[in-house]
Amino acid sequence: MTDETILAEFRASEALLEGHFLLSSGRHSAHYLQCARVLMDAERAGRLARALVQRLPRELRSRIDMVVSPAMGGLIIGHEIGRALEKGAIFLERPDGVFHLRRGFRLEAGQKVLMVEDVVTTGLSSREAIAAVAREGGEVIAEAALVDRSNGSVDLGVPFYPLLDINFPTYAEDDVPPELAAIPVTKPGSRA
Repeated sequence: MTDETILAEFRASEALLEGHFLLSSGRHSAHYLQCARVLMDAERAGRLARALVQRLPRELRSRIDMVVSPAMGGLIIGHEIGRALEKGAIFLERPDGVFHLRRGFRLEAGQKVLMVEDVVTTGLSSREAIAAVAREGGEVIAEAALVDRSNGSVDLGVPFYPLLDINFPTYAEDDVPPELAAIPVTKPGSRA
């Protein structure tokens, strides 16, 4: 899939939103990618997952034992990546603000994990999820995501493979441009 084909999938599902958004990272943006909308169609989710798996080096794919994703955003794409790789897919939750495996999910000591996210902006959630996998005994060997919003600057401490790089500007709370500040803010992400 080309970048334009991928963006067409987002547009067709009305997942590319414009307005004033407070991102999970705490930054502000005039654009938001509502990945839940692009993934609500199972066929589309499968196509995107297969395209993302094709971006992973073959040697890396052969080392993956388990796919792990943070809930909520990474849950659907993580499941579809697991299906495409023919590997198990589990997810982390943060009922107390810290990621944990629940629902009887567990990792064997040293199990090689592919972390899967929907969107990465600052990498904060990803780094927290990677740390949780280490606490649970697994080893994250790479991360894959539908979208990299970091402008290529994110450092997750592991190789990172996004399907799409999007460079929409984001702003700190005290740096929001007046034209954006004039629009009521919406917080569509999964963090309370």
